[in-house]
Amino acid sequence: QEMNFGIISLLSDAAFEDPWSSLFMDMLSPLNFVKISQVRMQGLLLLVFAKYQHLPYIQIISTKSTPTGLYGYWGNKGGVNVCLKLYGYYVSIINCHLPPHMYNNDQRLEHFDRILESLTFEGYDVPNILDHDLILWFGDMNFRIEDFGLLFVQESITRKYYKELWEKDQLFIAKKNDQLLREFQEGPLLFPPTYKFDRHSNNYDTSEKKRKPAWTDRILWRLKRQPSQASP
Repeated sequence: QEMNFGIISLLSDAAFEDPWSSLFMDMLSPLNFVKISQVRMQGLLLLVFAKYQHLPYIQIISTKSTPTGLYGYWGNKGGVNVCLKLYGYYVSIINCHLPPHMYNNDQRLEHFDRILESLTFEGYDVPNILDHDLILWFGDMNFRIEDFGLLFVQESITRKYYKELWEKDQLFIAKKNDQLLREFQEGPLLFPPTYKFDRHSNNYDTSEKKRKPAWTDRILWRLKRQPSQASP
């Protein structure tokens, strides 16, 4: 979510294959993957790959960018989306970068809704995104851990007391109160917070800012049709 988006980088990527595409294709081509779509908005990039045998059953419907920075005029924050039809099922893939800082939680939730509301498909015979069979939503969502101080969080990480921290996670709390967010699933956070490390180390931020660790990078999904429960 934070690619170099200076003018030289953007012009270079427009003229040549962007370095992330090249890197992944070098890794995935031997495994019979091919890039089927991409969408970029400044530093935000979404690449979609598929194996050759699936290509006849994939239709790319739409790619879209939704800037939310500077009141919707700047793409340093926002989301990018690829909508496709896969074996007859509608799938939307969204990569986002939401506002940072502890105190911007309401703004993060607002941007989450704004990105979702922007994903309309005029001119296509495509259902509303909330009627898609699967939504995959991931990215730097920037949600933080509330209430606990830095030392308590660090000690909890050392002792692997992740459950206590997860219960104070802003996204976890928001999902309890927001009907739409509640429909998105997420795997359990049984690993240390991913934000923010000193470069090239396993040490959490030791700079003057002393940022409190948090699970900022998240992967959510929403199935329109929940699997039926097996009869007892």
